[in-house]
Amino acid sequence: VEFCASRGVLATGSWDRTVRLWDPRQPAPLVNTLPLPDRVFSMSLVGSKLVVATAGRHVLVYDLAQPSAALQRRESSLKFQTRCVACFPNGTGYAISSVDGRVAIEYFDGAEAVQAQKYAFKCHRRNENGVDTVYPVNALAFHPLFGTFASGGCDGVVNLWDPQNKKRLRAYPRFDTSVAALAFNTEGSQLAIAASYTYEEGERDHPTDKIFVRTLGESEAKPKARK
Repeated sequence: VEFCASRGVLATGSWDRTVRLWDPRQPAPLVNTLPLPDRVFSMSLVGSKLVVATAGRHVLVYDLAQPSAALQRRESSLKFQTRCVACFPNGTGYAISSVDGRVAIEYFDGAEAVQAQKYAFKCHRRNENGVDTVYPVNALAFHPLFGTFASGGCDGVVNLWDPQNKKRLRAYPRFDTSVAALAFNTEGSQLAIAASYTYEEGERDHPTDKIFVRTLGESEAKPKARK
């Protein structure tokens, strides 16, 4: 679910392979239904631009001012199933994550020089007794002021990243179950963390679902100056 304040429109995505646009001010609130190539796994909105990530590694970009046709249709640069997509606060691109412990940084502008800046990296992995374990990256959230972002995975870890300098800023202590969702408040002073088992290992006993709110230090999520 995403809300476009500039248009007063609510967007909902579903496994029925549609995005539906709703205007709650209208007597008949359903204003548009957008057919998709597959089930919706994640959506993210910046301004009036909506990015929809579906099964089959499809990524579609819509302008909610004129949503009748997608502005862009892409295939995720990651080779495995998408888990989450999150738009840059400045509206120039998005981050996308997958089940194989990777995150990709993508840009909307199709110019060759801009596309040359995109990249992907490994994360949320752990070596135990010489065995590398790869965890799905369930959640991404951008800091609203600094352009850094948090990632959360089935390893129970939350990392903070600086995408411009391609560096990890910090890793927080591990939670006792998967990190399912993340969100910064509008000032970027707090980070909400949902710790909830995501059934990546099927039905089993698991810790109780919990939500934690971390108050960030003044420069905790701020990118470091380039040397």
